[in-house]
Amino acid sequence: MIDVGSTEGRVVAAALRLAGEKPWQDVTLRQIAEAAGLNLAELSEHFASKSEILAAFVRLVDKQVLASAPAPQEGESKRDALFEVVMARFDAMTPYKAALGSIAGSGEVEFALIRPVLCSQGWMLQAAGIDSDGPAGAVRKAGLASAYASVFRTWLDDDDPGMARTMAVLDRRLRSGETVMSGLDSALGAARRLKDILRSGGGSRRQEQGKDVPGEPVDGTAGRAGPHTAI
Repeated sequence: MIDVGSTEGRVVAAALRLAGEKPWQDVTLRQIAEAAGLNLAELSEHFASKSEILAAFVRLVDKQVLASAPAPQEGESKRDALFEVVMARFDAMTPYKAALGSIAGSGEVEFALIRPVLCSQGWMLQAAGIDSDGPAGAVRKAGLASAYASVFRTWLDDDDPGMARTMAVLDRRLRSGETVMSGLDSALGAARRLKDILRSGGGSRRQEQGKDVPGEPVDGTAGRAGPHTAI
């Protein structure tokens, strides 16, 4: 998967190789540079930190997943399509499982990875035919990131070549997220309809007539909170 013919690829491959041999927190940029056949000055032209190297790996996995994940089939549920995409991601990462276990177990908080990881969730949603743009898309990405993190921990400990435990946890998390997301879509649809009404001036006329004022109880349901994050 990693193209070691490029400098970036050699650096990423070297970093993962070292992570598979020792705890990630003990791996230094100098060691990575030397393992990639570079000096620190050459490494600095491409990466400024170990986090940036990991972010490059995340993007490489994204590229492989988008190229290899099966396209959604007619009549297939979005949950099932997303299941296949996420499992394709675990397939792509399997050769680097030992290294990823070392990185995950380091306890280091990689803030620089937040953006690329969220982007990855968006790409997986898109690959499954699920929109990841706009407010609803942002919630879907956050929800999938939470579910993915849980499944990722299971995957690290799953020694079964068929990844039975991983698939069971993923299926459970996606089913739970699907239920919550259906409620979120309904709430967002209602919010969009209210916004359209206000834009058309209907809200102002109703306020003048003292009817259905937005935010005022009409049928006893005002103030109830709708569902929040999910896939």
